[in-house]
Amino acid sequence: MAVNVSEALDIIYKNTTKTKFEIIPIENAIGRICAQELNAIHSLPKFDNSAMDGYAILIEDAGNVLKVEKKIFAGDNVNMNLDFGSCAKIMTGAKIPNNAQAVVPQELVEIINDEHIKVPEDIKKLQHIRFIGEDIKKGDLLIKDGTTINFAQITLLTSQGITHLKVYKKPKVMVFSSGEELKLHYESVEDYQIYNSNTPSFLSRAQELGCEVSFIGGARDSVESLAEFIGNSLDADLIITSGGVSVGEADFTRDAFEKFDFVKLIDGIKIKPGKPTIFGKINNTLVLNLPGNPLACSMIFEMFGKIIVQKLLGSSEIYHNSITTKMSSDLKNKKGRITLVPGFFDGEKFSVSSKLSPGMVSVLSSCNSFMVLDENVEALKTNDEVKILPINWKFFSENEKDYVTKC
Repeated sequence: MAVNVSEALDIIYKNTTKTKFEIIPIENAIGRICAQELNAIHSLPKFDNSAMDGYAILIEDAGNVLKVEKKIFAGDNVNMNLDFGSCAKIMTGAKIPNNAQAVVPQELVEIINDEHIKVPEDIKKLQHIRFIGEDIKKGDLLIKDGTTINFAQITLLTSQGITHLKVYKKPKVMVFSSGEELKLHYESVEDYQIYNSNTPSFLSRAQELGCEVSFIGGARDSVESLAEFIGNSLDADLIITSGGVSVGEADFTRDAFEKFDFVKLIDGIKIKPGKPTIFGKINNTLVLNLPGNPLACSMIFEMFGKIIVQKLLGSSEIYHNSITTKMSSDLKNKKGRITLVPGFFDGEKFSVSSKLSPGMVSVLSSCNSFMVLDENVEALKTNDEVKILPINWKFFSENEKDYVTKC
């Protein structure tokens, strides 16, 4: 029996677990999901230092002529105190004298001679001093388990001298094609045959989302052939297939999966396009069988497959997030089921694709987002407020949000 969208997502959340972890150099960690909680080993700055090239002084010496006792460069190990009437020339990032109370920028200082300067009177206490721990305090939480590593997290790691990181392994996804009427793009076709666009789509999309993907060929139209391909894929975290699950004579995929200990968790979703979607598992391997129609197949993957991947990746952000925008034109919709509507968001408004047939291939090449229309929506007017979900980039949340466009 088909389930509604909320039920389908809940089943996916409950039955998809993150992969195991590995330890890698931080240079290889971009785009990976952190599998540990990291706290600061050192405060940052590690010591009080100068924010400017200038002179470290005591505040009581404002407006006075001072003797330059020392020059301090970044990296010098300095342990000194200033006496009244004295100062130290200091460079940006250098450790300030123990009792220094301000740094005066060098352009505001009057040079008397090689050993003496005069500083202005309007000096604020603690000006141009960067204090220990004002950026990061020792013990501060830096990165949470489930965080996607980007350049900013690499900055944090390197600031702490961390060279290696525990990350979740890339999910292993297995893809194979089925249907002898479908030929892969590198094969020649007869007039009665068509190219298989779904399989290359799975391969590339799963790679884009951070998976390790393997293609193992094309199965023949028989239960035995499909069962062989399924058996060869059971070391994967996820098997993705499309088509072959309806009740027609030549739909063998369903029967092939039944030869294994296949636990069917979803058998149809009340959504359009893409109702004939199956989700289940064979032992620890998840199975997602998508509709055969190219647009329906891709839209269902964007709605549900991406959530499966986010969970497998170990990300803490597993819920769809949305952008609120406005319609660029009117839209009529047949109500009754939640509807996925692809289109293009230009930064200001959302334009629905002019082509929406589930069997079309070209639609998503000119789309970057889609709407999830509530089952009661019959029409939207120009400038109506709507919610859209991105396709061309990841946009997920740690907290569950309402992303459905309603009347």
